[in-house]
Amino acid sequence: MTTAVSTRPGFCRPALRRPILRRLFLAAAASLGLAHSPAARAQDKLTFLTSWYAQAEHGGFYQALATGLYKQAGLDVTIKMGGPQVNGMQLLTAGQADLIIGYDFQVLSGVEKGLPVVTVAASFQKDLQGMLTHGDVKSLADVKSKTILVAGNNRTSWWPWLKSKYDLTDAQTRPYTFNLQPFFADTNVVQQAYPSSEPFQALKKGLPHKFFLFADEGYPPYGTSIVTTQGLLKAKPDVVKRFVDASMKGWVSYLKNPAPGNALIKQDNPNMSDEQIAFGISQLKALKVLDSGDAATQGVGTMTAARWKATRDYMVKEELLKPDTPWQQAFTLDIVKQVKVLP
Repeated sequence: MTTAVSTRPGFCRPALRRPILRRLFLAAAASLGLAHSPAARAQDKLTFLTSWYAQAEHGGFYQALATGLYKQAGLDVTIKMGGPQVNGMQLLTAGQADLIIGYDFQVLSGVEKGLPVVTVAASFQKDLQGMLTHGDVKSLADVKSKTILVAGNNRTSWWPWLKSKYDLTDAQTRPYTFNLQPFFADTNVVQQAYPSSEPFQALKKGLPHKFFLFADEGYPPYGTSIVTTQGLLKAKPDVVKRFVDASMKGWVSYLKNPAPGNALIKQDNPNMSDEQIAFGISQLKALKVLDSGDAATQGVGTMTAARWKATRDYMVKEELLKPDTPWQQAFTLDIVKQVKVLP
C-alpha cells in the first residue's frame, strides 16, 4: 500500500525532517559563533597618535592597519602623525587621542604631575637615541675629546647619563639645531642621532661615520612605547589588549615584508623616500630593537618592573624626578602578560 505524503506547508516525513533540522541547527550555531568573533562585533574606534612624521620606526602600526590586523581584532584604528608642534601627552589627556607613542621619561614625569597616564607595552626593547660620530671614533668613550652637539630637551634626558658614564663635561657641548653642516664640516664634532635619520644623511653625503646606540651601553628606557590613560585602561582593558596584540603582530610582520606598511607611511608622509625607509628598517634589524632581551622569550612588546625601576632610579639620581613619585603607576604589566607575540 502506498503511503500518501502531504504537501501541506511545514510538513515532512520524520526521515526527511532530521537532516533539515540538523542544517538549521548548524547554521544557527555558526551564526552565534560569528556574532561573538572580533570581526563580527561593532568595531571599537581608536585614535593612535605617533611621535613624529611617519617613518620606519612607526612601521609596525602602519602594517597592522594596512594588513587588516586591527580590523581582525575588532578595531577601527585611525593613525595620526605627531610632529614638532604636537604635544602627544596633552592630546592624550584631553581625549583627542586614545593611545600615543610615548617615552618612559615623559610618562614618569607625567605621573609626578598627577596625570592619569600609563604605559601598556614597549614596541622596542631599546630606546633609539644614539650618537653619530666620524669614522675614526672606536667607542663612546672616545667622545671625551670631542665637541658634542646636544639639543636642549636632551639635556634633561640622556645627556646626564652619558656625561656621568664617560666623565664628560657641559663645556664640551654645543646646541644641536637639527642641521648637520657643523658635523660635516668638522671631524672633531659628534652629535646626537636617531638611527634612520642623521646616519642616513651622512651615508648620502658619502661621509665615513659610525652610530652608537646608547641602549647598548646601558641606557635603561624602552623605545616606542604605547601609552594610554588610566581611564581607558580601566573601562576597556580588552580593547587595549587587542590593540597591543595586533600592533605587536604588525611589527613582526613589518620586519618580514614591509611593503603594505610602507605604502601607508608614504601616503601620510610623501617626503619619506623608499631608500630612507629601507635604511631605517635595516637599522632596526641590525640594532635588534624589536627582538632582543626579554622580547626573545616573553614576546614583542614586553616590559619588566626592573627596567622601569632602573629608569626611575636614573631620573631620581639626576634630579629629573622626585624620589617620592609613585613610579609604579607609570606602567602596567597586565596587558603584556596576556599578549605573547614571539619575534
